[in-house]
Amino acid sequence: MSNAVLGKGSIMDDEKIVDLFWQRDERAITETSAKYGALCGKIAYGILGNAQDSEEIVNMSYLRLWDAVPPKRPDPFSPFLAKIVRNLALNKLKAEHAQKRCSSEFTVSLDELDECIPDKKSGISDSVHIRDCLNTFLKGQKRQARSIFVLRYFYCESIEEIAEKTGFSESKVKSMLFRMRNKLREHLESEGISI
Repeated sequence: MSNAVLGKGSIMDDEKIVDLFWQRDERAITETSAKYGALCGKIAYGILGNAQDSEEIVNMSYLRLWDAVPPKRPDPFSPFLAKIVRNLALNKLKAEHAQKRCSSEFTVSLDELDECIPDKKSGISDSVHIRDCLNTFLKGQKRQARSIFVLRYFYCESIEEIAEKTGFSESKVKSMLFRMRNKLREHLESEGISI
């Protein structure tokens, strides 16, 4: 059976959702929300730590998605949407930081990465080079380690949540993340990026 809409309660596949956006059919938002609303909420909440702000970001993300598709035809769809949610949540977090009223799992994970990612003050202006180095680094890691890294630093999940998902103890997850951060720092330095 196809993943397409088969009747009430079934989930539409991503290609058909994107087609709805291209047709400017408002069901695209409904289908996106049904399929990815929980994921979007989790990403936003992981960054902001506030349910009301997270809901606002998710709704803003649907509007941003509506404006982006077309002209873009995202494939794969879910990472495209996740990036929109993440960027909007980060922008809101920056605004909250300016008001000094922010604390969330995201700020904790950012603090962990401080020791292996160049600071803006370091003069590194080629964010594309850094991104490419990070992608190369992650591709070179074992699947489990890469997944744990992405869960922590992209989806902003807590150590406890990652341990629950992976079946590892919290201390094992912390240890794996610690080793990955050290390896990342070494990799970036080997690429000429000083930390």
